[in-house]
Amino acid sequence: MIYIETKRLQLRDWKEADLKPFCQMNADDAVMAYFPKTLSTDETQLFYTSILAEFIEYGFGLYAVEEKESKAFIGFIGFHRATFEADFTPCIEIGWRLKKEAWGKGYATEGAKACLQYGFTELGFHDVYSFTADINEPSKNVMMKSGMHFVKYFDHPKVENDSPLKKHVLFHTAYHKEMLNN
Repeated sequence: MIYIETKRLQLRDWKEADLKPFCQMNADDAVMAYFPKTLSTDETQLFYTSILAEFIEYGFGLYAVEEKESKAFIGFIGFHRATFEADFTPCIEIGWRLKKEAWGKGYATEGAKACLQYGFTELGFHDVYSFTADINEPSKNVMMKSGMHFVKYFDHPKVENDSPLKKHVLFHTAYHKEMLNN
């Protein structure tokens, strides 16, 4: 099923054929630079299974992203229920991860904006959050270009204390009609 369609992207259900490029993407050092580590094939399989389970449980999740022109799987953009311990959780998080060949083309922003509109108009969300390591400038730029606003810095409780990824930024947006016209 295609959930969201933009000029250049389809955000859709996952297919078994997505698993191999998903594993390659999660094993790429550049793609995973702002995460504690790359993921093994087994770890990616578990992640894939948890993505599918979230769709069953909540009716939304991290959508597989396909480039319309090439029909190629390029990553994911979508929603996740963040439940780690923090003063803003549990919450609906928007997130993305794209293979490096898809970077610099505006796909993450295009998909995130469409996802937010879908979340507010079709899924009934009132608030959506996003967070990343403070050093992750590309994702912070996507958050800002998608109409989200900086809330605060926080230390991610699941990241080691001595990691340069410990300090995170939190962004937020709430439903408002003006955002849907952008």
